[in-house]
Amino acid sequence: MPSITPSLWFNDDLEEAVAFYTSVFPNSAVESLSRFTEACPGPTGEVVSGTFVLDGTRFIGINGGPQFPFTEAVSFTVHCKDQDEVDYYWDRLLDGGEESQCGWLKDRFGLSWQIVPDRLSELLDDPDPARAAAASRAMLGMRKIVIAELEEAVAFA
Repeated sequence: MPSITPSLWFNDDLEEAVAFYTSVFPNSAVESLSRFTEACPGPTGEVVSGTFVLDGTRFIGINGGPQFPFTEAVSFTVHCKDQDEVDYYWDRLLDGGEESQCGWLKDRFGLSWQIVPDRLSELLDDPDPARAAAASRAMLGMRKIVIAELEEAVAFA
């Protein structure tokens, strides 16, 4: 069966991005970085592409230039078991980036992430429509998802 590997197009900061991402996620490593040589069209010694693994998921990256920036049309979801994990990934990935809403953020490279506690799915899937709606309304008012605030909203539904 074939495998699917996300491929990310960076402007010119792939090496910095790979170092950053592998420092954030456990079980991560840089597999390879390919550099321009004298025979290539880019600056000799500069990284042109690479492969890396983030917590078991393999990625390919390329320094392709500014013509294709990241947009929110593609994001990566980090499923978190508890608030400590939410806080950890939110704080680290947000460093130098910008908050959005509903658990979304853009990191300093412009890549979008969704930092989502497992508890959110449980509350949104509540068989009681009033409780599910209360969880949804609470989430829509948040930037970073705070489990205690979700549960408080549902308790009053």
